[in-house]
Amino acid sequence: MKKALIPGLVFILAFTVDTHAQSSEVFNKKGYKLTVENQDAAFSNDLKNKLVETFYEVYPKLARAYNKKTVKEVTFVIDTAYDGVAATDNGRVVFSSKYMTKHPGDVDVVTHEVMHIVQNYGQSNGPGWLTEGIADYARYKFGVDNAGAKWSLPAFKATQNYENSYRITARFLVWIEASIKPGLVKDLDGQLRGHTFTDDSWKNETGKTLDELWAAYAANPTISVKS
Repeated sequence: MKKALIPGLVFILAFTVDTHAQSSEVFNKKGYKLTVENQDAAFSNDLKNKLVETFYEVYPKLARAYNKKTVKEVTFVIDTAYDGVAATDNGRVVFSSKYMTKHPGDVDVVTHEVMHIVQNYGQSNGPGWLTEGIADYARYKFGVDNAGAKWSLPAFKATQNYENSYRITARFLVWIEASIKPGLVKDLDGQLRGHTFTDDSWKNETGKTLDELWAAYAANPTISVKS
């Protein structure tokens, strides 16, 4: 991945006296505005630029694929106090500066988190495990450098269940798309956003219940892994 700033990017740099917003930059490209609030003066400028580049690489693609009405303005916060990896709410993604500094290759945290912005399920009637599974499915499909982060879908194990969420659910979705119904993720994503998803959605879309799908997957879980 290139380390230079994205060509043609317009940005504004402003320092503030607030220790919780040490610097703020605004980027405008491809019809999207990205504000980066950095609370860590020691945070790598190259890594920050990679996060920005990843956003502009994946967000427009996710918007076209899943939700063309997704928000046009997004904020990234590089947070010195946050102890998780990253979290997203209402167009705002908080990244742990400690985690990102220790794992600078894991730039596709951006892909997973901004997919949550695209999802915009609100008070969804769908399960949380599916929401996270779809976000990791998007990371698998659209990620720019999963290999660099040593991130991949896990091998199937008999102890797994679709409710395990994240990569385990994502692998299940990859299998369904390849073996049962291409486009299912897009359909389910639309239903979750439109609040029309029900437990019957699986059978309505594929002819099989969720448990029947999982049983078929467990019997032959082979997938063609994306390189």
